Amino acid sequence: MSRDVYINDIAVFLPNEAVDNDNIEKVLGQVGDRPSRAKRLILRSNKIKTRYYAIDPNTRKATHTNAQLTANAIKKLEKNGLDLNSVDVLSCGTTMPDQLMPNHALMVHGETKMKPLEVISTAGICLSGITSLKYAYNAVKSGDAEVAISTGSENASAVMRAENFEPELESRVDELEKNGEIAFEKDFLRWMLSDGAGAIALSSTPNKNSLSLKINKIFSRSFANELDACMYAGCEKQKDGSLKGWREYMPQEWLEKSIFSVKQDVKLLNEHITYYTVQKPLEMMLEENMFNPDEIDWFLPHYSSNYFRDEVYEKMKNASCDIPQEKWFTNLSSKGNTGSASIYIIIEELLKSGKVQKGHKLLCYIPESGRFSTAFMILEAV
Repeated sequence: MSRDVYINDIAVFLPNEAVDNDNIEKVLGQVGDRPSRAKRLILRSNKIKTRYYAIDPNTRKATHTNAQLTANAIKKLEKNGLDLNSVDVLSCGTTMPDQLMPNHALMVHGETKMKPLEVISTAGICLSGITSLKYAYNAVKSGDAEVAISTGSENASAVMRAENFEPELESRVDELEKNGEIAFEKDFLRWMLSDGAGAIALSSTPNKNSLSLKINKIFSRSFANELDACMYAGCEKQKDGSLKGWREYMPQEWLEKSIFSVKQDVKLLNEHITYYTVQKPLEMMLEENMFNPDEIDWFLPHYSSNYFRDEVYEKMKNASCDIPQEKWFTNLSSKGNTGSASIYIIIEELLKSGKVQKGHKLLCYIPESGRFSTAFMILEAV
Protein backbone atom coordinates (compact mmCIF):
# COMPACT_ATOMS: atom_id res chain seq x y z
CA MET A 1 0.00 0.00 0.00
CA SER A 2 1.29 3.42 -0.97
CA ARG A 3 -0.55 6.56 0.07
CA ASP A 4 -0.29 10.28 -0.52
CA VAL A 5 1.26 12.18 2.38
CA TYR A 6 0.38 15.69 3.49
CA ILE A 7 1.93 18.29 5.76
CA ASN A 8 -1.10 19.24 7.83
CA ASP A 9 0.64 21.72 10.10
CA ILE A 10 4.05 23.14 10.84
CA ALA A 11 5.16 24.94 13.98
CA VAL A 12 8.32 26.82 14.93
CA PHE A 13 9.90 27.70 18.26
CA LEU A 14 12.56 30.41 18.48
CA PRO A 15 14.05 31.04 21.93
CA ASN A 16 14.05 34.43 23.68
CA GLU A 17 14.16 37.75 21.84
CA ALA A 18 15.83 38.37 18.50
CA VAL A 19 19.49 39.39 18.77
CA ASP A 20 20.76 42.02 16.34
CA ASN A 21 24.30 42.30 15.00
CA ASP A 22 25.40 44.86 17.58
CA ASN A 23 24.59 42.53 20.45
CA ILE A 24 25.93 39.16 19.29
CA GLU A 25 29.16 39.37 21.25
CA LYS A 26 27.28 40.59 24.31
CA VAL A 27 25.24 37.37 24.28
CA LEU A 28 27.83 34.87 23.05
CA GLY A 29 30.71 36.61 24.79
CA GLN A 30 33.92 38.09 23.48
CA VAL A 31 36.86 35.77 22.88
CA GLY A 32 40.13 37.29 24.09
CA ASP A 33 40.89 40.94 24.73
CA ARG A 34 39.36 42.44 21.62
CA PRO A 35 36.22 42.05 19.50
CA SER A 36 36.30 39.58 16.62
CA ARG A 37 38.16 40.81 13.58
CA ALA A 38 36.19 38.55 11.24
CA LYS A 39 32.71 39.39 12.55
CA ARG A 40 32.04 42.52 10.50
CA LEU A 41 33.31 40.94 7.27
CA ILE A 42 31.24 37.78 7.74
CA LEU A 43 28.02 39.62 8.68
CA ARG A 44 28.38 41.91 5.69
CA SER A 45 28.64 38.83 3.48
CA ASN A 46 25.91 36.66 5.00
CA LYS A 47 23.36 39.53 5.34
CA ILE A 48 21.97 38.10 8.60
CA LYS A 49 20.48 40.96 10.65
CA THR A 50 18.82 39.12 13.54
CA ARG A 51 18.92 35.63 15.01
CA TYR A 52 17.91 33.74 18.18
CA TYR A 53 19.98 32.20 20.96
CA ALA A 54 18.91 29.90 23.80
CA ILE A 55 20.95 32.10 26.13
CA ASP A 56 19.79 34.60 28.76
CA PRO A 57 21.31 37.90 27.52
CA ASN A 58 21.84 39.13 31.09
CA THR A 59 23.23 36.04 32.83
CA ARG A 60 24.59 34.37 29.66
CA LYS A 61 23.27 31.06 30.98
CA ALA A 62 21.47 28.54 28.76
CA THR A 63 17.67 28.90 28.75
CA HIS A 64 16.83 25.74 26.78
CA THR A 65 18.39 22.45 25.81
CA ASN A 66 18.12 21.21 22.24
CA ALA A 67 15.48 18.70 23.34
CA GLN A 68 13.47 21.46 25.02
CA LEU A 69 13.57 23.65 21.92
CA THR A 70 12.21 20.72 19.91
CA ALA A 71 9.55 19.84 22.47
CA ASN A 72 8.33 23.44 22.46
CA ALA A 73 7.80 23.30 18.69
CA ILE A 74 5.82 20.04 19.10
CA LYS A 75 3.72 21.60 21.86
CA LYS A 76 2.81 24.39 19.41
CA LEU A 77 1.39 21.72 17.09
CA GLU A 78 -0.73 20.57 20.01
CA LYS A 79 -1.92 24.14 20.66
CA ASN A 80 -2.88 24.34 16.98
CA GLY A 81 -5.18 21.34 17.44
CA LEU A 82 -3.07 18.22 16.91
CA ASP A 83 -3.96 15.38 19.30
CA LEU A 84 -0.53 14.16 20.38
CA ASN A 85 -2.08 10.82 21.39
CA SER A 86 -2.87 10.22 17.72
CA VAL A 87 0.82 10.30 16.74
CA ASP A 88 2.40 6.96 15.82
CA VAL A 89 5.94 8.06 14.88
CA LEU A 90 8.24 10.76 16.20
CA SER A 91 11.27 11.42 13.99
CA CYS A 92 13.85 14.02 15.08
CA GLY A 93 16.93 15.37 13.35
CA THR A 94 19.65 17.65 14.69
CA THR A 95 23.32 18.42 14.18
CA MET A 96 24.43 18.54 17.81
CA PRO A 97 22.27 16.71 20.36
CA ASP A 98 22.60 17.55 24.04
CA GLN A 99 24.50 14.32 24.75
CA LEU A 100 26.21 11.44 22.95
CA MET A 101 23.54 9.04 24.24
CA PRO A 102 20.61 8.46 24.57
CA ASN A 103 19.65 9.70 21.14
CA HIS A 104 18.07 13.12 20.60
CA ALA A 105 14.59 11.88 19.69
CA LEU A 106 14.28 9.88 22.91
CA MET A 107 15.11 12.98 24.92
CA VAL A 108 12.49 14.94 22.97
CA HIS A 109 9.94 12.20 23.61
CA GLY A 110 10.70 12.48 27.32
CA GLU A 111 10.17 16.25 27.24
CA THR A 112 6.78 15.97 25.53
CA LYS A 113 5.37 13.13 27.68
CA MET A 114 3.68 11.69 24.59
CA LYS A 115 2.35 8.11 24.66
CA PRO A 116 4.68 5.17 23.90
CA LEU A 117 5.36 5.33 20.17
CA GLU A 118 8.00 4.64 17.55
CA VAL A 119 10.91 7.07 17.91
CA ILE A 120 13.82 7.59 15.52
CA SER A 121 16.71 10.05 15.54
CA THR A 122 18.52 11.00 12.35
CA ALA A 123 22.14 12.13 12.49
CA GLY A 124 23.87 14.59 10.22
CA ILE A 125 24.09 18.36 9.85
CA CYS A 126 21.58 20.38 7.80
CA LEU A 127 20.22 17.24 6.12
CA SER A 128 19.24 15.63 9.44
CA GLY A 129 16.03 17.69 9.48
CA ILE A 130 14.96 16.56 6.01
CA THR A 131 16.00 12.93 6.60
CA SER A 132 13.85 12.92 9.74
CA LEU A 133 10.99 14.23 7.60
CA LYS A 134 11.57 11.53 5.00
CA TYR A 135 11.41 8.81 7.65
CA ALA A 136 8.09 10.18 8.92
CA TYR A 137 6.87 10.56 5.31
CA ASN A 138 7.74 6.94 4.48
CA ALA A 139 6.03 5.70 7.64
CA VAL A 140 2.76 7.39 6.64
CA LYS A 141 3.13 6.55 2.93
CA SER A 142 3.62 2.86 3.66
CA GLY A 143 0.69 2.67 6.07
CA ASP A 144 2.87 1.96 9.11
CA ALA A 145 1.66 5.21 10.69
CA GLU A 146 -1.50 7.26 10.45
CA VAL A 147 0.02 10.40 11.96
CA ALA A 148 3.72 11.25 12.30
CA ILE A 149 5.75 14.19 13.55
CA SER A 150 9.16 15.13 12.21
CA THR A 151 11.45 17.79 13.64
CA GLY A 152 14.61 19.69 12.91
CA SER A 153 16.34 21.63 15.67
CA GLU A 154 19.60 23.32 16.62
CA ASN A 155 21.12 24.72 19.78
CA ALA A 156 24.36 25.92 18.21
CA SER A 157 24.89 28.68 20.77
CA ALA A 158 25.72 26.06 23.41
CA VAL A 159 29.13 25.58 21.76
CA MET A 160 29.51 29.10 20.37
CA ARG A 161 29.82 30.88 23.72
CA ALA A 162 33.18 32.50 24.40
CA GLU A 163 33.84 30.24 27.39
CA ASN A 164 34.26 27.30 25.03
CA PHE A 165 37.00 29.12 23.15
CA GLU A 166 39.10 30.42 26.06
CA PRO A 167 41.12 27.21 26.69
CA GLU A 168 42.09 27.21 23.04
CA LEU A 169 43.29 30.82 23.21
CA GLU A 170 45.41 30.06 26.28
CA SER A 171 47.20 27.15 24.64
CA ARG A 172 47.34 28.29 21.00
CA VAL A 173 47.26 32.07 21.03
CA ASP A 174 50.58 32.35 19.16
CA GLU A 175 49.46 29.99 16.40
CA LEU A 176 46.09 31.71 16.08
CA GLU A 177 47.78 35.10 15.74
CA LYS A 178 50.10 33.83 12.99
CA ASN A 179 47.63 31.62 11.13
CA GLY A 180 44.56 33.64 10.16
CA GLU A 181 42.98 30.69 8.38
CA ILE A 182 42.74 28.68 11.62
CA ALA A 183 41.14 31.60 13.42
CA PHE A 184 38.75 32.22 10.54
CA GLU A 185 37.60 28.62 10.22
CA LYS A 186 36.30 28.67 13.80
CA ASP A 187 35.32 32.33 14.13
CA PHE A 188 33.48 32.08 10.81
CA LEU A 189 30.78 29.85 12.30
CA ARG A 190 30.20 31.94 15.43
CA TRP A 191 28.56 34.59 13.25
CA MET A 192 26.71 32.12 11.00
CA LEU A 193 24.77 29.77 13.28
CA SER A 194 21.74 30.29 15.51
CA ASP A 195 19.10 28.40 17.49
CA GLY A 196 15.58 27.24 16.72
CA ALA A 197 13.31 24.27 16.14
CA GLY A 198 10.57 23.27 13.75
CA ALA A 199 7.99 20.47 13.89
CA ILE A 200 5.82 19.09 11.08
CA ALA A 201 2.63 17.03 11.48
CA LEU A 202 2.02 14.53 8.65
CA SER A 203 -0.89 12.30 7.72
CA SER A 204 -2.47 10.64 4.67
CA THR A 205 -5.45 13.03 4.79
CA PRO A 206 -5.38 16.69 3.72
CA ASN A 207 -6.90 19.39 5.91
CA LYS A 208 -10.61 19.98 5.34
CA ASN A 209 -10.70 23.71 6.03
CA SER A 210 -7.17 24.96 5.31
CA LEU A 211 -4.26 24.41 2.96
CA SER A 212 -2.11 21.32 3.25
CA LEU A 213 1.18 20.67 1.50
CA LYS A 214 1.25 17.40 -0.39
CA ILE A 215 4.75 15.91 -0.48
CA ASN A 216 5.38 14.89 -4.08
CA LYS A 217 9.05 13.98 -3.73
CA ILE A 218 11.99 14.04 -1.32
CA PHE A 219 15.24 13.55 -3.22
CA SER A 220 18.65 13.33 -1.51
CA ARG A 221 22.14 12.39 -2.62
CA SER A 222 25.55 12.14 -0.98
CA PHE A 223 28.78 12.91 -2.83
CA ALA A 224 31.04 11.78 0.02
CA ASN A 225 32.56 9.27 -2.39
CA GLU A 226 34.05 12.17 -4.34
CA LEU A 227 35.04 14.76 -1.72
CA ASP A 228 36.63 15.04 1.73
CA ALA A 229 34.84 16.30 4.84
CA CYS A 230 34.23 20.05 4.86
CA MET A 231 32.38 20.80 8.13
CA TYR A 232 33.25 18.73 11.17
CA ALA A 233 33.42 18.56 14.97
CA GLY A 234 34.67 16.02 17.50
CA CYS A 235 37.68 15.32 15.33
CA GLU A 236 40.66 16.90 13.63
CA LYS A 237 41.28 16.95 9.90
CA GLN A 238 44.56 15.38 8.82
CA LYS A 239 46.84 16.47 5.99
CA ASP A 240 45.55 13.63 3.78
CA GLY A 241 41.95 14.83 4.26
CA SER A 242 40.95 12.06 6.67
CA LEU A 243 39.38 12.74 10.05
CA LYS A 244 40.95 11.63 13.34
CA GLY A 245 38.15 11.18 15.90
CA TRP A 246 38.04 12.46 19.48
CA ARG A 247 38.51 9.00 20.97
CA GLU A 248 42.04 8.87 19.54
CA TYR A 249 43.10 11.91 21.59
CA MET A 250 43.87 12.23 25.29
CA PRO A 251 41.35 14.25 27.33
CA GLN A 252 43.72 17.20 27.77
CA GLU A 253 44.11 17.35 23.97
CA TRP A 254 40.36 17.85 23.57
CA LEU A 255 40.90 21.36 24.94
CA GLU A 256 44.35 22.06 23.61
CA LYS A 257 43.44 21.09 20.04
CA SER A 258 39.84 22.33 20.27
CA ILE A 259 38.63 18.91 19.14
CA PHE A 260 34.97 19.62 19.84
CA SER A 261 34.81 23.01 18.13
CA VAL A 262 32.77 23.14 14.94
CA LYS A 263 35.14 23.82 12.06
CA GLN A 264 34.65 24.60 8.39
CA ASP A 265 37.14 24.06 5.57
CA VAL A 266 36.23 27.34 3.88
CA LYS A 267 38.40 26.78 0.81
CA LEU A 268 36.79 23.41 0.10
CA LEU A 269 33.35 24.90 0.73
CA ASN A 270 33.76 27.74 -1.74
CA GLU A 271 35.20 25.48 -4.44
CA HIS A 272 32.53 22.78 -4.43
CA ILE A 273 29.36 23.55 -2.47
CA THR A 274 27.12 24.93 -5.22
CA TYR A 275 28.12 22.48 -7.96
CA TYR A 276 27.63 19.40 -5.80
CA THR A 277 24.53 20.57 -3.93
CA VAL A 278 22.78 22.51 -6.72
CA GLN A 279 23.84 21.81 -10.30
CA LYS A 280 24.71 18.12 -10.19
CA PRO A 281 21.62 16.92 -8.24
CA LEU A 282 19.26 19.13 -10.26
CA GLU A 283 20.67 17.63 -13.47
CA MET A 284 19.95 14.18 -12.02
CA MET A 285 16.38 15.12 -11.09
CA LEU A 286 15.55 16.77 -14.40
CA GLU A 287 17.05 13.88 -16.34
CA GLU A 288 14.47 11.67 -14.60
CA ASN A 289 11.68 14.24 -15.17
CA MET A 290 10.95 14.61 -11.45
CA PHE A 291 9.57 18.12 -11.94
CA ASN A 292 9.16 20.92 -14.47
CA PRO A 293 10.99 24.14 -13.44
CA ASP A 294 8.38 26.24 -15.27
CA GLU A 295 5.69 24.90 -12.92
CA ILE A 296 7.48 25.92 -9.70
CA ASP A 297 5.75 28.86 -7.99
CA TRP A 298 8.09 29.13 -5.00
CA PHE A 299 11.74 28.21 -4.53
CA LEU A 300 12.73 27.85 -0.87
CA PRO A 301 16.53 27.72 -0.55
CA HIS A 302 18.37 27.05 2.68
CA TYR A 303 21.77 28.60 2.17
CA SER A 304 24.07 29.56 5.02
CA SER A 305 24.96 32.97 3.67
CA ASN A 306 23.58 35.47 1.15
CA TYR A 307 27.08 35.25 -0.31
CA PHE A 308 25.97 32.07 -2.09
CA ARG A 309 22.65 33.37 -3.48
CA ASP A 310 23.80 34.46 -6.94
CA GLU A 311 26.08 31.44 -7.24
CA VAL A 312 23.15 29.13 -6.43
CA TYR A 313 21.17 30.85 -9.20
CA GLU A 314 24.01 30.44 -11.71
CA LYS A 315 24.29 26.72 -10.98
CA MET A 316 20.50 26.34 -11.29
CA LYS A 317 20.62 27.93 -14.74
CA ASN A 318 23.55 25.67 -15.67
CA ALA A 319 21.26 22.73 -14.85
CA SER A 320 18.45 24.19 -17.02
CA CYS A 321 16.44 25.02 -13.91
CA ASP A 322 15.94 28.77 -14.23
CA ILE A 323 13.55 29.76 -11.45
CA PRO A 324 13.58 33.61 -11.32
CA GLN A 325 14.66 35.11 -8.02
CA GLU A 326 11.32 36.89 -7.58
CA LYS A 327 9.93 33.40 -6.90
CA TRP A 328 12.47 32.76 -4.12
CA PHE A 329 11.56 32.90 -0.44
CA THR A 330 14.07 32.92 2.40
CA ASN A 331 14.11 34.37 5.91
CA LEU A 332 17.84 34.02 6.54
CA SER A 333 18.22 37.74 7.32
CA SER A 334 15.66 37.68 10.14
CA LYS A 335 15.85 34.11 11.50
CA GLY A 336 19.53 33.29 10.90
CA ASN A 337 21.01 29.96 9.87
CA THR A 338 19.39 27.30 12.06
CA GLY A 339 20.89 24.31 10.25
CA SER A 340 18.55 21.31 10.19
CA ALA A 341 15.65 23.49 11.39
CA SER A 342 16.06 26.09 8.65
CA ILE A 343 13.82 24.53 6.01
CA TYR A 344 11.06 24.05 8.62
CA ILE A 345 11.34 27.71 9.64
CA ILE A 346 11.30 28.86 6.00
CA ILE A 347 8.26 26.75 5.03
CA GLU A 348 6.34 27.81 8.15
CA GLU A 349 6.79 31.52 7.51
CA LEU A 350 5.85 31.27 3.83
CA LEU A 351 2.80 29.11 4.55
CA LYS A 352 1.58 31.43 7.33
CA SER A 353 2.14 34.52 5.15
CA GLY A 354 -0.90 33.76 2.99
CA LYS A 355 1.18 33.94 -0.19
CA VAL A 356 0.79 30.25 -0.99
CA GLN A 357 -2.36 29.46 -2.97
CA LYS A 358 -4.07 26.20 -3.87
CA GLY A 359 -2.20 24.54 -6.71
CA HIS A 360 1.12 26.26 -6.04
CA LYS A 361 4.19 24.06 -6.30
CA LEU A 362 7.16 24.57 -4.01
CA LEU A 363 10.74 23.41 -4.53
CA CYS A 364 12.82 23.26 -1.33
CA TYR A 365 16.63 23.11 -1.40
CA ILE A 366 18.68 21.84 1.55
CA PRO A 367 22.48 21.53 1.13
CA GLU A 368 24.95 20.10 3.62
CA SER A 369 28.65 20.84 3.56
CA GLY A 370 29.56 18.14 6.11
CA ARG A 371 30.82 15.91 3.33
CA PHE A 372 28.82 17.37 0.47
CA SER A 373 25.31 16.02 0.33
CA THR A 374 22.05 17.64 -0.66
CA ALA A 375 18.29 17.29 -0.73
CA PHE A 376 15.39 18.74 -2.69
CA MET A 377 11.72 18.45 -1.77
CA ILE A 378 8.76 19.10 -4.05
CA LEU A 379 5.52 20.20 -2.37
CA GLU A 380 2.09 21.06 -3.75
CA ALA A 381 -0.50 23.19 -1.96
CA VAL A 382 -3.90 21.44 -1.83
